[in-house]
Amino acid sequence: MTSPFPARLVVLRHAKSAWPPDVPDHERPLAKRGRRDAPAAGRWLFVEGCVPDFVLCSTSRRTRETWGLVAPELGGRPEVVFEPRVYGASAAELLDVLREVPEQRRTVLLIGHQPGVQDVVLSLAETEESGGAGEGAGEGEGAVEGEGGVGGEALARVRAKFPTAGVAVLALSGAWADLAPGTAGLTHFAVPRGEAPGK
Repeated sequence: MTSPFPARLVVLRHAKSAWPPDVPDHERPLAKRGRRDAPAAGRWLFVEGCVPDFVLCSTSRRTRETWGLVAPELGGRPEVVFEPRVYGASAAELLDVLREVPEQRRTVLLIGHQPGVQDVVLSLAETEESGGAGEGAGEGEGAVEGEGGVGGEALARVRAKFPTAGVAVLALSGAWADLAPGTAGLTHFAVPRGEAPGK
């Protein structure tokens, strides 16, 4: 039986990573700011009702560490797949992976990298009409930089920049197996930030 509610894709770019010398890209860890921002992203997902029932995470260290800090904030225990194909994937390659999601999964969290995460969101939402107003960010704990409303303004923000720990939420118009450019609408775009030391 088909659910009356559209499936949702939540696209999360890994939190801020460090650049230690002589460490391969795949093994770079999160930076201190990344370890603050990742839990903030998890709290944002929980508050917005975007708790996933299925997680597709790149195998890189920084994405795995991001998920490890997001997960405790969600209040659920979704199935998690650490998918090698997500690391370094293009938008087209990410769509190939997402088409394999079981149809019963209603909220899927994809944790990946630039430029793939930005490109796949723009590809999926490219036919969406402009509309809706965004809200500016606050300061301190739980601040959200550049949170977009529905439609063109949020899409313009995604197009301009998809920062680390940025979160885009899309509502699908059909089945996972039919995912293709223009088959989803962007409903949220936010960049949650944790509280900096001394604040």
